[in-house]
Amino acid sequence: MALTRKAADRRRSKVEALERPQYGWIWKPLLAVLVIYLLVALGLGIWWSRTPPRFALESAVAEQREATTAARGAVTMAGLRAVVETLLDKPGGYLRNDLAPPGLWLDNMPAWELGVVNQSRRLAGALPAMARGEAGDLERVGEQLQGDSRDWFYPSTEHRLEEASSGLAAYLERLEGGEASFADGGRGLAPWLVDVADGLDDLGGRLSASVARPAALADLDIEAEGLPRETPWYRVDNVFFEARGQAWALLHLLEAVRHDQADVLVAAGLAGRWEMLVAELERSQRRLWSPVVLNGSGFGIFANHSLVMANHVVRARDLARELARTLEQAVPVTVPGAADEAAEDAGSPTQPPAESDEPVAAGEAASADQAAEDAGSPTQPPAESDEPVAEGEAASADQAAEDAGSPTQPPAESDEPVAEGEAASADQVMEDAGSPTQPPAESDEPVAEGEAAH
Repeated sequence: MALTRKAADRRRSKVEALERPQYGWIWKPLLAVLVIYLLVALGLGIWWSRTPPRFALESAVAEQREATTAARGAVTMAGLRAVVETLLDKPGGYLRNDLAPPGLWLDNMPAWELGVVNQSRRLAGALPAMARGEAGDLERVGEQLQGDSRDWFYPSTEHRLEEASSGLAAYLERLEGGEASFADGGRGLAPWLVDVADGLDDLGGRLSASVARPAALADLDIEAEGLPRETPWYRVDNVFFEARGQAWALLHLLEAVRHDQADVLVAAGLAGRWEMLVAELERSQRRLWSPVVLNGSGFGIFANHSLVMANHVVRARDLARELARTLEQAVPVTVPGAADEAAEDAGSPTQPPAESDEPVAAGEAASADQAAEDAGSPTQPPAESDEPVAEGEAASADQAAEDAGSPTQPPAESDEPVAEGEAASADQVMEDAGSPTQPPAESDEPVAEGEAAH
């Protein structure tokens, strides 16, 4: 009992000492500042964790461009720059490399930023292949975006993002001034889409790894054996928001590329598929009503947000692969000229076809003279030909004329080989009809085997 009383006296004396004027003015204000800081950090953390909304591409591009007419590639450059600047200008700025609260304890927004950076890297790496001529500036932009996303010491990630934005702005000015240009025909689109599809495939696997029952993945065309190990429960939301960031950035980049390559996509018949890919990514950006990312199963009372996101990601992966395969076969795409289309629509007469050195297809005959003969119109005598006559046959125009009793012109010399086992009997047909005939016109094309040129 005495020991308890002594311990209580010691505690009381310490409290009385802290309550003295020489100590009380220190710890009370510090405690108040700490509480205020934590409350402010909590509010900022909630505000900074709100993902940026989808921005209007037209207005973002109009703010960066000076020319009234956009050169090919200008909208792509402006769209990529707008995506990069969003990482710097959103509430809180770039948070992934923060060393102090509230950025230190946030994880959803840093994961979202990682997804945006990954998609920006893919397009920046594909830009040199899309450009025409020297693309050293674009290669430097790709290198600046490839650094560690968590660097906080100089050069920090923010510094590299600013340099990449400046590089894109400089190249955009060169495009508008005519000093640089993008290649026609959609060059570089297919490799970029292949890279995008591979990234979405890996992302879909990591999203699906959060599912405890592999049998639930059968409808997503995902092999459960090839999935990574199950995602820990405290990292499920990180993978989910990384997928949201990738889909958000890819959505804007696809729209920018579509503006620049609209003629290529229409000529290849891919405009509809491109719209389907954009629409699938838009569905992945619907509002998350739950305060946390749920990882339920089946038809239980809790949803599985990762599995829903995996469904959209896998669908976008399949569409990207389909677009890439079609573009690989279609590039270079021949876009019809406006002059030819206008002439066809107006029904204007066209010039006769030019000479052709292609042989006549097997099983067919060039029967222009026969059509003229059936109409009863006289034909001109054949011109000279350097093609030799086939062995075992003779050009019997004179003999046919003698039998008919009508004067004919002597046949022109012909070196063209006539198909074995057949004769060019245009005059014989006219003889049977009882009308005078002219010898056949000149032809530089060899007659197909097994047929006669009537």
